[in-house]
Amino acid sequence: MPSLLSRLAPLVVTLRGSKRMFSSAQRTLDRVAKLQEKPASFEPPSKLLRVASVTRRDVEGWPVYSVSPLDGAATKRVVYLHGGCYVFEIDPVHWALIGKLVAEAGVQVVVPIMPLAPVGTAEVVVPLVADLVAALIAEVGAENVSVAGDSSGGGMALAVAMTLRDRELPPLHHLVLIAPWLDVSGTDPMLAQIAPHDPWLAVPGTRAAGGLYRDVLGEGDWRVSPIHGDLSGLGPITVFSGTRDIVHADALRFLPLAAEAGLAVDYHEGDGMIHNYPILPMPEGDAARAVIVAAVR
Repeated sequence: MPSLLSRLAPLVVTLRGSKRMFSSAQRTLDRVAKLQEKPASFEPPSKLLRVASVTRRDVEGWPVYSVSPLDGAATKRVVYLHGGCYVFEIDPVHWALIGKLVAEAGVQVVVPIMPLAPVGTAEVVVPLVADLVAALIAEVGAENVSVAGDSSGGGMALAVAMTLRDRELPPLHHLVLIAPWLDVSGTDPMLAQIAPHDPWLAVPGTRAAGGLYRDVLGEGDWRVSPIHGDLSGLGPITVFSGTRDIVHADALRFLPLAAEAGLAVDYHEGDGMIHNYPILPMPEGDAARAVIVAAVR
């Protein structure tokens, strides 16, 4: 039976007005324009320092945070790519998940603060994130490096893994895709069935945001819509998807394609769960986070 918190989550999300914004491409673009004028903070919250040590360096002009166990002992690395439709900044719930991975999995989490669209576009961001992951592979070995991402960050994580494969680097230790957005086109017929039940996302706004990120690339280019790319040769993947989430359509399309490519996929479907439920403070999120910890450990 769904928890009380998971049953309240749709109401909370609705009251925030996210669905109304995403229901209009223009409202979404207006919000993006306002955030360009007054960017949101990306700095980690001070309470993260209770469970981890945090350092910052700049790579290619991007802030990159390394979040490590307090004792400094961590062999494995996890690169975390935050969601936000490629246009919204990292959120405190992302930092909470990062802190949990550090404290419970004993890993170092590397968090690049990528430039947001329309400044940061797929043609630039994907290869630079791949460069960052490749540097970690050179340092500690691919068997000790995982990539995780939620929503748009999940789509980027898959595109980065495919880029590394094309560079003939060994498969990652693990790839964790949380409610991954794998097709920015918004053309899947299943979206019409799911959208009325999704209290958070809608196609017009997400497609507009995806358009800013893809820039000159086509909607079917695998760097922005990795579901259209070659999935072969990737390492183990864990996928989470909620049935009240429009990107659930992407997950359902991804599974048979992954099986056809011979991938090892551990799939977790949250019945009645909303977008990004694994990173939200609810019992179902707690259970999902325990799986993520085990996957990257």
